[in-house]
Amino acid sequence: MLKVYSAESIVLVAHLRNLLQNAGIRAHIRNERLAGALGEIPFLECWPELWIEHPGDALRARAIIEMELDAPQEVPSPWICRGCGESIGGQFTECWRCGDVRPQP
Repeated sequence: MLKVYSAESIVLVAHLRNLLQNAGIRAHIRNERLAGALGEIPFLECWPELWIEHPGDALRARAIIEMELDAPQEVPSPWICRGCGESIGGQFTECWRCGDVRPQP
């Protein structure tokens, strides 16, 4: 096994693990539950770590991680629901009030 990434956010590490697994790279998270030991263990050692099973996948795994981290994080502009007129944040595809789907551009 080989460590390919570590970050403070378990959400980010889990997202990257899912990307690697979707690409056929077997990946696991370590230190998933060490946040409770923060203070007794140095904080960098408590961060979740992303490990891959086969060191031969390291270059491809790191490339996938870099592409994801360097990708622009665009949030679509807000939209108005056709069903009820509610203003909906751009990151949502359905109206929270009536369930109508965001119109296609």
